[in-house]
Amino acid sequence: MDNTQQDERIARFEAKVIEHPEQELHRFSLGKALFDAGRLAEAERHLRVALGKRQDWMVVVMLLGQCAVQRGDKAAARELYEKALKLAIDQHHEGPEAEVRAALASLE
Repeated sequence: MDNTQQDERIARFEAKVIEHPEQELHRFSLGKALFDAGRLAEAERHLRVALGKRQDWMVVVMLLGQCAVQRGDKAAARELYEKALKLAIDQHHEGPEAEVRAALASLE
């Protein structure tokens, strides 16, 4: 995806968040688009709002862990990945469980 496409995607989700700020799926979608564009601080803000509305959202926790890694905050990344691992196990998501275990191992 080129920068123009990323910007259009971000703008589309920003409009949805403005229209429905309480909708966690729009917050997640905007956070993911910002993350994909490398705009981590903005991504984290929207992902945290989404997580605040749905505490068991494993994918959001995993993305926040990736943000922490990219910021160089291994302690925060470890904490987030440990939470994501518990969610993956509890929700029976084997693929994400393996991904989170690998991410945790890479922090050591």
